[in-house]
Amino acid sequence: MKILWVKANKILPAESGGAIRSYQILRRLASLHEVVFFSYYEGDPDPEYEDELARKFPGSVCVCTGKRGISSVARGLDYLARLAMPAPYAVGRFESVRVQEQLNNWFEEFDVAVCDFLDAAINLPTRLSSPTVLFQHNVESEIWRRHAVTERNPAKRSFYRLEFRKMLRYEQSAIRKFHHIIAVSEHDRRLMGQWTDSARISVVATGVDLQQYCPALPSVAVEPLVLFVGAMDWEPNVDAVEYFCRDIWPLIQAKVPAARFRIVGRNPVRRVQRLASNSVEVAGQVLSVVDHLRESAIVVVPLRVGGGTRLKIYEAMATGKAVVSTSVGAEGLDVHPGQDIVFADDPVAFAGAVTMLLEDEELRRGYERVAAVHAAKYDWAAIGDHFAHVLETVAGTASRESPCEVEPACVTDARAS
Repeated sequence: MKILWVKANKILPAESGGAIRSYQILRRLASLHEVVFFSYYEGDPDPEYEDELARKFPGSVCVCTGKRGISSVARGLDYLARLAMPAPYAVGRFESVRVQEQLNNWFEEFDVAVCDFLDAAINLPTRLSSPTVLFQHNVESEIWRRHAVTERNPAKRSFYRLEFRKMLRYEQSAIRKFHHIIAVSEHDRRLMGQWTDSARISVVATGVDLQQYCPALPSVAVEPLVLFVGAMDWEPNVDAVEYFCRDIWPLIQAKVPAARFRIVGRNPVRRVQRLASNSVEVAGQVLSVVDHLRESAIVVVPLRVGGGTRLKIYEAMATGKAVVSTSVGAEGLDVHPGQDIVFADDPVAFAGAVTMLLEDEELRRGYERVAAVHAAKYDWAAIGDHFAHVLETVAGTASRESPCEVEPACVTDARAS
């Protein structure tokens, strides 16, 4: 099977959840089939990235669109220029005539194509004459809706509401137009099933690299270190650590004064950097996330905004760590509260759960053992094989159907109010 994989933004280094998921699945697909990975990115040409990508995925094709700097000022001006356009900015900003021309000339050479994330859909041919799958790591409109619900600043809340409405219209249209959709959880499948026949949506679960993420042997005693892992330039993660430090951490420190909180993740924005204190460390990007996981006593996932599934939870569990999460943070994952994870959705309950696990080592060790055993079921090789099976099925059936269009249509939904 000859597969075209289309992705906006760089995939290397694979550090964010979406990049890790795509990279691991691509590795497995490339070992089984002929895969052409088409990567396009903005900014200046990056020969080192392109060379590394060619080593990882021979035959890959890169396009540097060379537009729009990544500074906040340039991004703000670009947003204002696109304000009247129907496509949400998170999608529209990736529009590129050069990329569109490449795909239009190229598309029918493949048995099946994968559109990786919704943001790549803007450049696909209007009529999808070849079997094409949308890989939905998140239900994007749900992320924007949650931003609008949790944001305190009135101006930002208005912005989130506007982008939510645009994203909802665009996403609903795209879901209907692709031959097939791959979701990462049953929860996301149910959400998208409101917009199209759920038979057109398959679920391929999130995986974990069991060679990299495994418990340290022998087990060592740990200090009362609480850890958060995630890209710190992604707004849901920024909101999570702000919420944790403001509403939860003081309650924990009142009970466990020796406790420390460490934030690990690339590109911490200024709002995150300002959280640093005597008890809060902003580590930024680190050489080995595994080392920090093993050093920690508890991993927290206090997300209030998000979509898809969080790889960080399976990675922490596979490393043999107790995890305390909001229900949003663990949404869509095969986890079992009270057995391999603890759920808490308000500050007092969250602080109480963390405090309990810090103070009761026997209880914490019990969660660690069950978590490691459960996460071991989700090796990336099995996940990649499932993904390949879905593509083979789509390639065999969608080619006999009529071509699809991916032009966004105006669709309304009560959630936009």
